[in-house]
Amino acid sequence: MKDDFEQDRRTALLYARNSILKKAARSISKSPTGMTGLALVCVLLFTAAAAPLLAPHKPGETNAQASLKPPVWMENGVAGHLLGTDYLGRDVFSRIVYGSRISLLVGVCAVAVAGAIGLCVGLVSGYFGKAADALIMRFVDGFRSIPTILMNLVIMMIAGSGIGTVIFSLGITTWTHYARIVRGEVLSVRQREYVLSARAVGAGSARIIFTDIMPNVMSAFIVSCTNSVASAIITESSLSFLGLGIAPPSVTWGSILSDGRSYVATAWWISTFPGIAICLAVLGIMFLGDWLRDFLDPRINANA
Repeated sequence: MKDDFEQDRRTALLYARNSILKKAARSISKSPTGMTGLALVCVLLFTAAAAPLLAPHKPGETNAQASLKPPVWMENGVAGHLLGTDYLGRDVFSRIVYGSRISLLVGVCAVAVAGAIGLCVGLVSGYFGKAADALIMRFVDGFRSIPTILMNLVIMMIAGSGIGTVIFSLGITTWTHYARIVRGEVLSVRQREYVLSARAVGAGSARIIFTDIMPNVMSAFIVSCTNSVASAIITESSLSFLGLGIAPPSVTWGSILSDGRSYVATAWWISTFPGIAICLAVLGIMFLGDWLRDFLDPRINANA
């Protein structure tokens, strides 16, 4: 009897998952913005995963005889250096390809750290309310009053450069955004019938929070996380551009931009192409986030 029940439950879950996937595929196929974002994000993921296969040179490989060469389609361009070289003769295309790995890793991991902290704080603040909510929100407001970029600069100057430090810095300075979003969603959910019913039958706070409330606030949380990956990539690039991000020999889009700022007039390609890469990555993530917001919004789905 119990085995039959478990089998029926698994079948129902599988059917629901397949239904959601089909609905998502149908929805994104009708959205030009969503399809554009999905294509750009897929290109970004493929580039990061296949960097050793796509890059014709190692990112730190220098060639003094080929320094400051323009892209291959321009006069004096060198075959094998599609987007030209920098002042040390390093291949710009290869550095951009490898830089996508660091930018994507930092963006996703930083959002994961900030999202985990913000989700827990928002759930506790929204569920318990009253004094706990007031205390937590005053702390959040005070934390948010400090400019994020300033906090990142201070942390990087104290802790030094490195991928782990950048991820920690971005995560610890942006969690308040998720805390406020989750808290607002919890406040609207905690008085619904299924939550009141769970309390009436004696369910504990932890069970109610993680079983009944959290699944119903994840839509807004996921959308916020998706869009924040783009912000994290921009912030990481800004820190690397200022020389306070990830130190060499690791290569990031921001560090490539920094390398080319002294050669904008004579070797524009050094900073132009990584700037284009940042724009396309951010646009792709934002477009995909906009579609995801529309897809997960129950009011829009109800009218569809």
